[in-house]
Amino acid sequence: MSPGNLPPFSDSKAPLRVFDLLKRSHDGLVPTIVQDADTHQILMFAWMNDEALRATLTTGQAHFFSRSRNALWHKGATSGHTQTVVEVRLDCDADVLLVRVRQLGGACHMGYRSCFFRTVAADGRVEIADLPVFQPETVYRPTKNFPP
Repeated sequence: MSPGNLPPFSDSKAPLRVFDLLKRSHDGLVPTIVQDADTHQILMFAWMNDEALRATLTTGQAHFFSRSRNALWHKGATSGHTQTVVEVRLDCDADVLLVRVRQLGGACHMGYRSCFFRTVAADGRVEIADLPVFQPETVYRPTKNFPP
């Protein structure tokens, strides 16, 4: 039986291992949703590779794979806005991870608690729906996203 067709339980004595079940993209990445464990608010979307998942499981702090930097990324290492992992879940197809966290500060690099701080109206208009929780220019060094 292929990993995608596993029953909801296993009669096997051997425990199922996430690294055996996980379906990765052609570049070894897994889409990852991050959710506040207490409020259930979706905080962000990111990518994990095996190294990021191992670091997350080992340290209890969220780690991701940065496609733009092509490197492992410890969430909050620069800003101090870390994510303490409460639980990691694997979806039914084993191709998406849900990481439930306790967020310290904002999850969004643009200063918001959640990366989903904009709403889209029926007419397509985009509006900011939340207030920022920090000022990015006081946390990050100037980049193309945050000019001096």
